Amino acid sequence: MTLLHQFKLQLLIVLCINSAHSIFGQQKNQPITHAKWLIGSWKNQSAKTVDIETWKKLNDSTFIGRSYSLTGADTVSSERICLQQRRGKLYYIPIVRNQNGGKAVTFTLTSSNNKHLVFENPEHDFPQKITYTLITNDSLVAEISGTKKGRQKAIQFPMKRVR
Repeated sequence: MTLLHQFKLQLLIVLCINSAHSIFGQQKNQPITHAKWLIGSWKNQSAKTVDIETWKKLNDSTFIGRSYSLTGADTVSSERICLQQRRGKLYYIPIVRNQNGGKAVTFTLTSSNNKHLVFENPEHDFPQKITYTLITNDSLVAEISGTKKGRQKAIQFPMKRVR
């Protein structure tokens, strides 16, 4: 990991912690409680790539995640993610390597229950929607979707829990 990537990760964690400190009095059944099943490591292996996503609880209002895709020994995509609750709303905030000028993009939770999370940002190029659906305790489907070059597109990532 380069120094720039380490700095961006540290900055993301500091931003998440600082925002979390501004939240007073956690209530039961906050939106982030619907996402607790994400905690752990998940894997999708296809003929061409291996996708791995890992989530950890930073505190009661913030989860941090990392997602990457491998082709052989090469990392072909990588992102750091902050799932953060602020003022009763939940945000999915990824920083994707080599995209968006290295800046975070914020998606807002628009629908959820204990097995389904939908985050949206209609202003983003692609995706505009990120969905996680828990199938069983050890499997989920992540999906990115939206309009790309004037056409609807959806990509699914079925994943199995590895720990």
